[in-house]
Amino acid sequence: MITSEEIKRRLWDGANELRGSMDASRYKDYMLGLMFYKFLSDKTLSTFKSIYTKDHITESELITAFKQSIASSGPQLEKTLQAMQGYYVLPQYLYQTWIKDINSGDFEVQKVIDSLNHFERSIAGSKDADDFKNLFSSSTLDLTDTALGSNLNERSKNIKALILLFADLDMVALQKGDVLGDAYEYLIGQFAMESGKKAGEFYTPRQVSEIMAQIAAKTSNIRSIYDPTVGSGSLLLTVKKHLSKEVQQSLTYYGQEKNTATYNLARMNLLLHEVKPNKMTIKNGDTLSHDWPEDPAHPNEGIQFDAVVMNPPYSAKNWNRAGLKVSDPRFEMAGVLPPDSKGDFAFLLHGLFHLGQSGTMAIVLPHGVLFRGAAEGEIRKRLLEKNYIDTIIGLPSNLFSNTGIPVVIIILKKNRHLAEPVLIIDASNHFIKVGKQNVLQEKDIAKIVDTYVNRSEEAGYSHLANRQEIIANEYNLNIPRYIEAIDNEIAHDVDGHLFGGIPQHNIDELAIIKSTTPDLLQAALQSVRPNYVTLKGDVTGLSDDILNDPRVMNQSAKLAQQAQTYIDKYWPQIITIDDQDKIHDLMESMLAEIKTLLSGFNNIDIYDGYQIIAEIWQSSLLHDCEIIALTDFYTAGRSRVPNMVTKGTGDKKREVQDGFIGSIVPNALIASELYAEELVNIENNKSQIQTLEGELAELIEAAKVEDSTEYEALYESLKKNDDDEPLDAFDNKKLKEELKNSPKNSEQYKLLKKVDKLISEKSALSKQVKSDELALKEAVQEQILNLTDHEIDNLMYKKWFGNTVALLSELIKKTIKAELKTLQMLSERYQDTLTSIDDEILQLEAELQAMMQELVVTQ
Repeated sequence: MITSEEIKRRLWDGANELRGSMDASRYKDYMLGLMFYKFLSDKTLSTFKSIYTKDHITESELITAFKQSIASSGPQLEKTLQAMQGYYVLPQYLYQTWIKDINSGDFEVQKVIDSLNHFERSIAGSKDADDFKNLFSSSTLDLTDTALGSNLNERSKNIKALILLFADLDMVALQKGDVLGDAYEYLIGQFAMESGKKAGEFYTPRQVSEIMAQIAAKTSNIRSIYDPTVGSGSLLLTVKKHLSKEVQQSLTYYGQEKNTATYNLARMNLLLHEVKPNKMTIKNGDTLSHDWPEDPAHPNEGIQFDAVVMNPPYSAKNWNRAGLKVSDPRFEMAGVLPPDSKGDFAFLLHGLFHLGQSGTMAIVLPHGVLFRGAAEGEIRKRLLEKNYIDTIIGLPSNLFSNTGIPVVIIILKKNRHLAEPVLIIDASNHFIKVGKQNVLQEKDIAKIVDTYVNRSEEAGYSHLANRQEIIANEYNLNIPRYIEAIDNEIAHDVDGHLFGGIPQHNIDELAIIKSTTPDLLQAALQSVRPNYVTLKGDVTGLSDDILNDPRVMNQSAKLAQQAQTYIDKYWPQIITIDDQDKIHDLMESMLAEIKTLLSGFNNIDIYDGYQIIAEIWQSSLLHDCEIIALTDFYTAGRSRVPNMVTKGTGDKKREVQDGFIGSIVPNALIASELYAEELVNIENNKSQIQTLEGELAELIEAAKVEDSTEYEALYESLKKNDDDEPLDAFDNKKLKEELKNSPKNSEQYKLLKKVDKLISEKSALSKQVKSDELALKEAVQEQILNLTDHEIDNLMYKKWFGNTVALLSELIKKTIKAELKTLQMLSERYQDTLTSIDDEILQLEAELQAMMQELVVTQ
């Protein structure tokens, strides 16, 4: 029972340990290529088993039977396997054969090379040849590369270690529920982050893919999808994820990729995600130099697709090496060629040329395409005149690992009415910082997609730009021309500073408090002159009154009740989930419903609530539902797995088991809920240890002060460094000697005895804590196996939803608290007037003058 999260962690840790100094962008080809070959071998054995027997049989027995069948009816069996899955791997070339050779000491790198070469030859004449051709070519997997090791022995050692990394993984079983595909996609993403600028050629960050894919998936009757710069195929697969199972089964995938290694990566990625060979057409070629895919029946039209998605290289220089003319059917509509120094519009026009009349295209490009002039300005004007541009989405800078520039997603459609406005969304300020990268949260993605779907306008965020506005701006689509950023800084009022008082118009802007508890706000204010007020008391008192007012409390209680009903509805669906394919649908249902629930309340941000539920899924539910679907809820609750920890460094670095952890129930939660008394005792002893350490630290500091009683009694007992300088600890051996040589009734003896007692008490308590913690750890590990159904219910509810109702109901008060904070700031801003400041200055001057008069000059 291994989950995708565990596979991801294990494989990535293995990759980091094995690749050494090899560049991540290069090492990924070896690791992902061999991982894919393991899948091909496992799939071959699985297909043979379905032909050979339905009985339980070990892998070793299955391989033996496979060898015998090939020996007796080779050509016919090969033909059958080819027909059933589009490829096959012969027994002597199986991944399992490599492992057997490694275990017996007969492994040779040449056997791996021979296996990969034979696979290429075996599929050469099949109808699916294009899907597998050159997957393992030496340009991609050069097993003689000195980067894998300076000599044959080193290369053999490193390749063996990489092969063994996948040895115990059943790739066919893991393919179900996209566990294998997700792990593969995760590795691609991790390699992308490690590769820095080189990542741009093969990976689109998940958050950007999600926006484009969710929008593209809104296309009705989608049957085909095309990515002209397919990279690793992540965009195509993200769109797939957002389509129903029925649509996925009939969907055809097209893609083109210039980089050969990345092209191979895309084909592997799609096949691992259960895209059938006959449903995918991926080409290795330059998208711009020659149009593809072409429709032989309509040479000037090209094949049309229901969805086109792409993340092309930004501002590609010298893109027109083929000497294309404006007469190329892809560029005819624009009337001009994009500049050779920037290929952004060349990619856009290529994608648009292949977009079906009722389809949707999503492309991510640098912001410059919105406002640059010359030929690009002409192309933009032509696109707007035909009203092909549907939506502009401005994203934050520094989202990509290969560039820090801000980017924009452009959505294009061909069937828009000429009067339909262009939706412009400015999401550039909606992100969090994670390390050096800016990251869109789940709520940011959801808000962008909802705004797109609803065509909604929001001040400072989105705007529907009509034709007249766009013409008035001379077809310049730079986002600040249409959306004015909201300045949350409240302007200073000169009269307020001079004469005191909060401007009444600032009070009027506290819209939420005024709509919720207007009487309490009014009662807390007093007029100081026309249009200026002050607070009668402090904001703290007013805050307590407002936040505890029945109107606010009733709304919080109402939201809490509805949130509880919402959780109660989904609880049984979560704990009874029995199919990994249902997990994504359940998550989407919960996320959609929380938005509907929260939209029934005024003055809250529904996307803050959305984020709360999204984080529960990301942090635990995705992982736990996967395990539940593989077994069942209570079996999973009573299951434990080895707790593997890394120890040592360098050559001595190793992974060892440190007890057990619950498969879904956290050990810490079991301890806090079922062993509370034991935890309290441990914490009390730890607290007592801290007290003793504090007393010892005081005595150490006192012992360093010359001429003090402590110095005379304790200095010699302190530990010293090589320069005989005192350290921050006592030397037990010296302490015992000093104690032995001191008169029993002396002050020195009393202090030494005190230190000795403190050290003894601390040592005894430390041993007790260590013993108690070990006993608790062992008790918890055993308790996992003996949890009752009732205990599992309580523990898992606390893990998933322990504070969810409180967090959701707190949304009612969140915006009120923000306005109360603003009121506090305004009150402090205008508290000191110019007159009061002048009075304070005069008072200080008078005090200074009085002090100066008291000064006496002495000779």
